[in-house]
Amino acid sequence: MIETNAAAPERAILALVDCGEYDPDQALAELGALVEAAGGEPVAEVVQRRAAPDPKSWMGPGRLEEIRELGEQLSADILVADSELSATRAREMEKVTGLRVVDRTALILDIFARRATTAEGKLQVELAQLKYRLPRLQGSSGALSRLGGGIGTRGPGESKLESDRRYIRSRITALEERLRELEKRRELTRERRRRGGVPVVALAGYTNVGKSSLLNALTGAGAYSENMLFATLDPTVRKLSVGALPLIVLVDTVGFVSRLPHSLVEAFKSTLEEIAGADLILLVADASDPESARQLEVARQTVQELGCGGIPTITVFNKCDLPHPAELPGLPVSAATGEGLPQLLEAISQALSERVVRARFLFPFDRIGLAAQVREQGNLLEEEYTPEGLMIRATVEKRIYGRLKEYAVELG
Repeated sequence: MIETNAAAPERAILALVDCGEYDPDQALAELGALVEAAGGEPVAEVVQRRAAPDPKSWMGPGRLEEIRELGEQLSADILVADSELSATRAREMEKVTGLRVVDRTALILDIFARRATTAEGKLQVELAQLKYRLPRLQGSSGALSRLGGGIGTRGPGESKLESDRRYIRSRITALEERLRELEKRRELTRERRRRGGVPVVALAGYTNVGKSSLLNALTGAGAYSENMLFATLDPTVRKLSVGALPLIVLVDTVGFVSRLPHSLVEAFKSTLEEIAGADLILLVADASDPESARQLEVARQTVQELGCGGIPTITVFNKCDLPHPAELPGLPVSAATGEGLPQLLEAISQALSERVVRARFLFPFDRIGLAAQVREQGNLLEEEYTPEGLMIRATVEKRIYGRLKEYAVELG
């Protein structure tokens, strides 16, 4: 069970060490949104410009002392660092500031713990949490047995976890084995789709751009959607008819953020592999967000890292009912009003139709066994026995059509 905190929101001071690697304003804005998604309240921001983080305490001692005073003035509860911290750095920061320190990775893990609803999602969250905390056990023997008492401490089964390294490693091994079993089932489902010739379209993009809302608008799926980061975590799969294709599958996956922790990418690999198994990717952006170009770039980079760079992509700008630039480098749509959805369906149909052929085949009785290829690897539309043989109308991939072309009597 994932613990939640029904008390007043924790008051958070946001901290960032600016080494010139990325825009600090954008980073702080995203960090603040993550804190809010975790149920916290950002009350102040502190930035220190340095050539490199302090090797002992990430921020310099003087700036940490300022944070201590600021925390007392604002009655802050936590200090949230826009970086992943070692246990040594976090303890030093806590000692100087008197605040509980949560780094960016722990913050995102906390949000994922709140959002996970399926058994697989909870297992993935627990695995990521254990891998994150294992190297941070030194000097905090009770860290893994704490009940959910605030941001960075929630998680499935945390109250039962012990700080013994051997136990935690065995738990990690057990979780990985269980997830491998679930992945085998997921792969069987993907294989059935491939054999059935059912095209898969994956919705991918930055978190909170309206992917779930778009899925709902296209399919009436009723998937949970909310105006917050990582509103949904577990993948949603729905069927849809598009143009000449009587059946395709739409898959909504977890959203991306900049600098998505590697541990999360690894833990949620099976979920993210839904993208890798797609025939078409809808790369969704928020037309009304001034940062849409940067967010699209993050999404493209993540798709590349997943090894999906060769999959055809359609760039979709959702929320075009809100104020947005006159020119958008993609297809403008609105899940809220339905604007642009017919054009999006037509674009999907055209992109997928390039890989399939709809035809009517007549298999003579002495070659009727060939019909099994159509049934197993195509999308069967009609089947009828005639005096000449078995008549089948179906949508098949072009490679299947090439093998059966001599028995095709009509296209379309």
